[in-house]
Formats: sequence, C-alpha cells, structure tokens
Amino acid sequence: MVETKEPRTAIVTGGARRIGAALSRALAEDGWHVLIHCNHSQPEARALAAELGSASVVAADLAEITAAETIMAALEGLPPARLLVNNASRFVHDSALDFSVEDWAAHIDVNLRAPALLSQAFARHAGAEGGVIVNLLDAKIAAPNPDFFTYTVSKLGFAGLTELCARAYAPALRVCGIAPSVTLVSGPQSRANFEAVHALNALGRGVDVAEIVAALRFILATPTLTGQTILLDGGQRFLSLARDVQFIQGFPPKPGRD
Repeated sequence: MVETKEPRTAIVTGGARRIGAALSRALAEDGWHVLIHCNHSQPEARALAAELGSASVVAADLAEITAAETIMAALEGLPPARLLVNNASRFVHDSALDFSVEDWAAHIDVNLRAPALLSQAFARHAGAEGGVIVNLLDAKIAAPNPDFFTYTVSKLGFAGLTELCARAYAPALRVCGIAPSVTLVSGPQSRANFEAVHALNALGRGVDVAEIVAALRFILATPTLTGQTILLDGGQRFLSLARDVQFIQGFPPKPGRD
C-alpha cells in the first residue's frame, strides 16, 4: 500500500507550475519519485525535475484522447505508481448565455474526461497492490455560481467522478478530493483584485498553497479515508455568493486572524 516506505511513483498532472509544482515538491520531499506531467510547461517541468532529483517528465495534451496512454507509458522503468494526483485544469471564462460547443468540449475533455481515463488506467496499473487517487476540485462545488459556466460544470462532474471512482475502485484504491477556493491569481483576475477577494470568506483569511499540500499529506496518511472531499474555503460557502469572487464588488472580507 501507499503507506509503505518502498520506492514508489506519484503522477502529478499539471505538476510543473503553481499548485502542481508545490505538490510535486512536497511529494519528492516525502520520498516519492514524481512523474511530472506537463503540456506547454515543458521547460519548467524539466527544471523542476532537475531540482527534485528523483523525478521524471512526461508531456501530453490532456485534450487528446491518447493522453492517459502517453502518461502511463512513461512509468516504464520507474518505481511502481501508487499515487495519481489529477491536478491539471482548464479555466477559461464563459457564461450560460454565451458558451460555445467548443468551450464545452475543451473544459469537459481536460477537466473531466482526462482524469476519468487516467483514473481508469491507473487502477489497472495498480492492480491488487492498490494506491490512492487525489483529485483537485474547486470550492465552487459546495456553493455553485454560474460564472465560468463550462468550467464549473466540469468541476461538478469531476466531484461526482471522485465519489463514483471511490466506490468502483475499492478496496484496492482510495479516491479523495481537495476543493480549495481561490488560492492564486487565476484566469483574467488582476493581482489587485486577488488581494481584495482572497480572504472573502467567513474566516476572513485566504487559502494558502501550503494548506493544499497539508490536505494531500493528510489523505495519504489516513488509510480509512475514501470518497471524501476536503473543502478548503474558509467558510466561503456560507456567504452564498451569487457570482465568482473576482466579480464581487463592495463586499469587503472580514479582518483576518493570526
């Protein structure tokens, strides 16, 4: 199982930048060989792999139906894969009134179909030895609003996929989710807007990447945890926001706490 100290590999999609890079670094620190998946971030992925030492790189476009095969083929010669982190995501703005068929397909292919196929391939690869799948979701699943429409639909589907896979792949695999609210500047958001709304939640404090890393480590360290999503939103769902936080005006966050 994953909790052993024997050599094992963790696959991290979108593992070269932002939250994915932080997860890759943490897993390497914890003794995993990390297979860093990337698409357009190949220079960053190679630099990160060199920094980590025990790491490899695989490039694949998750919009392509063969992406899962490409990623799994890169495991040849590596320690057994015991962890899959479905972190990569497409995040482009549209609305319920203006989304196109192309928008719909682009988000569903990358944010839902790709992790479904990767999970299937990983389950077959892991076999009876088992492992863990961790899916990076979005706190919007707990309090949806229609901004970023097709993105949100894809993440709601991804949340459903997480529970279904937990049921389907037990007892060999555990499947969990981590659903943070806005953590880094995203999409069309400006730095000024991010600073204004990062802590827009009941606790008045924004989510930090380190908390996502801690949630991943908690999942890995808890053998009876499966089918659960850890929601990191500071209670933002209690506010029942009608719009995505970056479009909220005149709604200042509460003072943060030390």
